[in-house]
Amino acid sequence: MPVHLRDVVGYLDTTLEIDRFKDFAPNGLQVEGAMEVDTVVTGVSASAELISRAIEMHADLIVVHHGLVWGNGLTMIAGPLARRLQLLLGNDVSLAAYHLPLDKHARLGNNVGLCDALGLGAQREPFGDVRGQPLGLAGQWSQPLTRDDAIARIAAGVCKGQTPRFVFPHGPAIVRRVGVCSGAASDLLEAASANHCDLYVTGELAERAGDLAKELQITLVAAGHYATEVFGVQRVAEELRLRFPALTVQFVPVPNPL
Repeated sequence: MPVHLRDVVGYLDTTLEIDRFKDFAPNGLQVEGAMEVDTVVTGVSASAELISRAIEMHADLIVVHHGLVWGNGLTMIAGPLARRLQLLLGNDVSLAAYHLPLDKHARLGNNVGLCDALGLGAQREPFGDVRGQPLGLAGQWSQPLTRDDAIARIAAGVCKGQTPRFVFPHGPAIVRRVGVCSGAASDLLEAASANHCDLYVTGELAERAGDLAKELQITLVAAGHYATEVFGVQRVAEELRLRFPALTVQFVPVPNPL
């Protein structure tokens, strides 16, 4: 039996506590398609490739971390945005997006998923204010690691075995405390240092971050925006399978090296 669109989106809105956040984008339903949902696809970003692959899979709903609506909303529908909307509306497919709520969530979030992927212990401390929410997490391994071993752990857990593209190895040779925040969160570097982190992992960097890491004497690792933000939408897929057994739900990877 199909599930009503409002039931699926309403469950995600409530579970991810979207009303708590003052975000850069609206959270929840962004494009409304068919009211009955049989198949859900989750993915990191609402690109034309993800939408096209979801349509091929006969998806009724796509759930992403990066949606189509940002800032003050849609001011002009043209170019890639128009083509993405044509794909969605022309195939009666809905789109829901969850940005900061999916970074922050204590069970489904990108940052808790990133900590798990790195094997950090269960004791994790929030840090780093982003629009009123402490978005980062700081934790420790059961035993301190050398800086090289810590970077190898990041490569294995996040970067599919590849050395992270940007490493600024300015922190201690022995890593005892690690801070993480997925996506484009290099501006939390000072907060990670203030939280006594020896190493900080994020997705992508602002230009100023390299000099700041050197001055703070902290190791800074950019493991990729996409690579650090697959965890939330993967966990959302698992959550929807458990909550709505009638649904077919699948995470669809569209890898991006950035």
